[in-house]
Amino acid sequence: MNFLWPQGLFKRLFPLFAVFAFSAGVTWAQESDREPRLALVVGNALYGQVAPLDNPVNDANLIANTLKDIGFTVTLATDLRQVEMKRAIAQFGRDLRAAGSDATGLFYYAGHGVQSFGNNYLLPVDVALADAADLDLMAVEAQSVLRQMASARNRTNLVILDACRNNPFENVADLDESGLAEMKAPTGTFLAYATAPGSVALDGQRGNSPFTQALAHEISVPGQPIEQAFKAVRRTVLEYSGGQQTPWDTSSLVSDFVFVDAPSAPVLSPAETEELQLWQSVRATRDPVQLMLFLRGYPEGAFTSEARALLSAVMDEELRGGSPAPVPPSAEPDIGETALFTAAQQDGSLTGYEAYLQSYPEGTYAEIARTEISALKAGQAQDPVGAEPTDAATVAGAETTASVPKQADAGPVTFASPLVSDLAQVSGLSLAEIVKQSPMFPPIEGLPESYWKTETCSSCHQWTRDRLCTQANTYLSLNMQRSLNKQHPFGGVMKRSLKSWAAGGCQ
Repeated sequence: MNFLWPQGLFKRLFPLFAVFAFSAGVTWAQESDREPRLALVVGNALYGQVAPLDNPVNDANLIANTLKDIGFTVTLATDLRQVEMKRAIAQFGRDLRAAGSDATGLFYYAGHGVQSFGNNYLLPVDVALADAADLDLMAVEAQSVLRQMASARNRTNLVILDACRNNPFENVADLDESGLAEMKAPTGTFLAYATAPGSVALDGQRGNSPFTQALAHEISVPGQPIEQAFKAVRRTVLEYSGGQQTPWDTSSLVSDFVFVDAPSAPVLSPAETEELQLWQSVRATRDPVQLMLFLRGYPEGAFTSEARALLSAVMDEELRGGSPAPVPPSAEPDIGETALFTAAQQDGSLTGYEAYLQSYPEGTYAEIARTEISALKAGQAQDPVGAEPTDAATVAGAETTASVPKQADAGPVTFASPLVSDLAQVSGLSLAEIVKQSPMFPPIEGLPESYWKTETCSSCHQWTRDRLCTQANTYLSLNMQRSLNKQHPFGGVMKRSLKSWAAGGCQ
């Protein structure tokens, strides 16, 4: 297990962890201005001279209400005679032309429809036909709707026909074809039929046709492109009809279209954005160390409750042996990492250490780099001018006074030799023994001792002798003097002893 950080380390590292947890920002959805959307919805059911239908008026009402709910301006008309249908279509064309080139037009029709000589006709409720030659005089040609839409020269037009239920003129010569014919439409048009060309659609037995019921559901799904919406309609109807009815569509759209925009992300302040980004990263890792760091930095944040719950669950899993601890990074840094950290040491600036962390946020020297950054920032806050002694003799003098005074009498520091210190928790212990000590403080206030008291410092820091030697050698740099004097649960003795150990070749 590698999730136990001494209290002082949490305080030093978390501000830097929050800054460097992300190298990429989050792109937020922004709501755009909505173009005009106009719809004409027609449902014809109470036919006088041909068989009436049960559901078209219900279907028209369902679609009209759904379109209103998602932002369309809707004209609903039911049980229209021929002259009323033609007037409604003509007015729809005028409204669409007035709306401008960015407008979207939608025409929905439920009722009887027939084809003759490759043309489709929508039947008004007063239709009466004895000869196929009179069809265009008695009905409304579906192509007239497309002509009205094309005249508006607008960007997007949608035509949806639930008009293939049956042929009411089976006894009229030249009108024995079933269903509707596939139509050609101008660019920027999406055509949808309740069933495939030449096939018959079901009227439905539940108050609505299966096609329209599925359609009303799918066009309400946020962020769903129109093509995906009608694929979903097709799947639903195929399942409902046992494969007997296949909704059909053709498209010449040149721009993307969704009935309902995807939800816009909330507008967050920079601090809220940083917290959200950090939480998304930490949550994905399920790493107890990072969860504890997060809770240290945001003890009363928007995700504190969720973080505490996840931390408790992860710890329970590890205590039960239910999930392996995260795999520690390699003990040996690569050449590029060492070179970049060496350059940061030589430069001794915030920019240098931050550049290293951006490239190696979990690298071998990451903890040291974060500590140096904290020290540099603290120094800037206390002394804005930033004047620090860089003379070698001055720094060496500081080291002499900060060193463990009694250690010189005990001989050189080795990995196994006992340290001499006024600090009772350290005196008499070797480096090998110290790294196996339990943390002195809970990593999170209120965390039960069973989660951390029996663990070791090495399990937290992922220390091995080789990794500890690598860290100790960094303390030989003059630029690391700030870290040697920085407060620590062991008062700095540990770091100064590591430096002496490294000076002797990590023996």
